[in-house]
Amino acid sequence: MSLQLIKSATACLVLTTAMTFSAQVQAHGGLSLADDVCKLTIGPFTMHFTGYQPDSTQEKEFCEDIPATGRTVVALDYIEEALRPMPTEIRVIRDAAGDGGLTVDEKNLGPITVLHLPPKVYNNGSITFEHNFSQPGKFVGLVTINDGEKEVLSRFPFAVGEPKKTSPALMGGIAAVIGAVAVFFFLRRPRKTGSA
Repeated sequence: MSLQLIKSATACLVLTTAMTFSAQVQAHGGLSLADDVCKLTIGPFTMHFTGYQPDSTQEKEFCEDIPATGRTVVALDYIEEALRPMPTEIRVIRDAAGDGGLTVDEKNLGPITVLHLPPKVYNNGSITFEHNFSQPGKFVGLVTINDGEKEVLSRFPFAVGEPKKTSPALMGGIAAVIGAVAVFFFLRRPRKTGSA
């Protein structure tokens, strides 16, 4: 096997692993990490999302899943000025079905709601709320804005206090990269030549 072929195979495996990780990030619905800033997409608008757990992780921010149970502070900051006059509603529900809230009856959210901020205009462009998650589990955040003509909803599933699971595809990609590197170094090592 030529050295160039091994290098090409290794590059392909690294790229595949990176793409798999990228697909995992997109599984968080309207939430994405771009340029080290967590953004929540609501139709044509975006908000900056930041979460903290001051009792357990002090000032460390999180963007997606909440690392532990306990007191959690979330800040949503409008990126576009056009959002300021629009009423915004925040709701956090338990993800009982485990499908990211896709099959939820949106007319009957009361029994599964753990936090609700009714529609309100936030003229300062910032929404901050606090909630004590007493049990680990899966949840869905719902952010709804009303532009005067229609309501626009963004939903983002997240977990609280659950260990991060690594997908089999990602683990397979990592194993393939490690295997390719091992083969590369095995083929590069000098061979002993000698006569008996």
